[in-house]
Amino acid sequence: MAAKSIYGVGLDAGSTKTRLVVCALEGGRLRLVGAASVASQGWVKGRIFDQRAITESVLAALTEVEATAGIPVESTVVGMGGPVIRGANSRGVVDMGYLREIDQRDINRVVDRAQKVQMPEDRMLLQLFPQDFVVDDHPGHRDPRKMEAARLEINAHLVMTSVQEHTSLVTAVNHAHLSVEETVFEGLASCYGVVLPEERRQGIAVVDIGAQSTELVVYYGDAMHLAATIKVCGDHFTRDLAQGLCLTFEDAEQVKLEYGCAMAETTAPNVVIDLPTPDNREHRHAHRKFINGILEARAEELFGFVRSELTRVGLEHALIGGVFLTGGAARLPDLCDVAERVLQCQTRFGLPAGIEHWPEFMNEPDWSVAAGLAMYSAKLKTQERRETRGFLGKLLK
Repeated sequence: MAAKSIYGVGLDAGSTKTRLVVCALEGGRLRLVGAASVASQGWVKGRIFDQRAITESVLAALTEVEATAGIPVESTVVGMGGPVIRGANSRGVVDMGYLREIDQRDINRVVDRAQKVQMPEDRMLLQLFPQDFVVDDHPGHRDPRKMEAARLEINAHLVMTSVQEHTSLVTAVNHAHLSVEETVFEGLASCYGVVLPEERRQGIAVVDIGAQSTELVVYYGDAMHLAATIKVCGDHFTRDLAQGLCLTFEDAEQVKLEYGCAMAETTAPNVVIDLPTPDNREHRHAHRKFINGILEARAEELFGFVRSELTRVGLEHALIGGVFLTGGAARLPDLCDVAERVLQCQTRFGLPAGIEHWPEFMNEPDWSVAAGLAMYSAKLKTQERRETRGFLGKLLK
């Protein structure tokens, strides 16, 4: 009897676009079978404002993707991000009483100790990422099973979120007739979709710049060392232009997309553009160099916050693999150059990789989260089928 096909499904319910990706796992490779992108409603400043509107956006994406994929979609892995995300280090210790071989039960116990931390009100654990195990005071072990020890410790990074926000998002997806396989930090999903495991070991950072939130993930070796949110996002660039040019938010967004870039010095000083104006007003103009100067200042602030986070965990000079920029707002021209100047390391766009039949028009940084979530979903279902859902097996490398 032929095995049932495995489909990886990822839902990126973003603040401006809701993206749904469906992939089939065939011969150890993922193949795209359907994708949808629809306008999002119901979000304000990266938080849920109207749960019903989010359900409608998810339902619209589901209807579109089922039509293109030709299969019913029943469940999905969902991304979570925004200002409700917090990261923190934790430590768990187990004294085994006498020298003996470490087994999976000891791993489960020490992980359980690490995640039993006092959390603020309305906080829940979203994911836990081991950094290393300490075996009888000897650190640096990735998998200590079958080693002999009397004491086992774990250093881990916890990603926490709001209980209320988590419940609201899962409920909105359920109301769109989708069950939620798992909720995943969007920064991790983006990293999973664009960065190869061997690249992570060199030390990398992924900066996922969305319209209403920016997520940061830092890997060094095989371990995640930082998960954080940055308080500058794509809408801040647009608001700066709206204030500086006396435009509406919508007109400022249009100017940013048509004429903006993140480095003023690359713009000729004599280039003048027409600004959008109401019908009862005379036409106004602005120097393009002035516009880009506004955008450059905000870009420097954004990556200044990223640099501060890297300094906080002691990795400001350790990212040999470089920085990957993902998210829709990362498409601002010359943003990579500003990131390299501020962070002093190689920077590039993070584009979805490893999925067959991925079309050229979707080869953009704003599809990275949805692609990573679909990969995560396929890996999760494969592990379930093999019945290896122990704690270490659940952590996707």
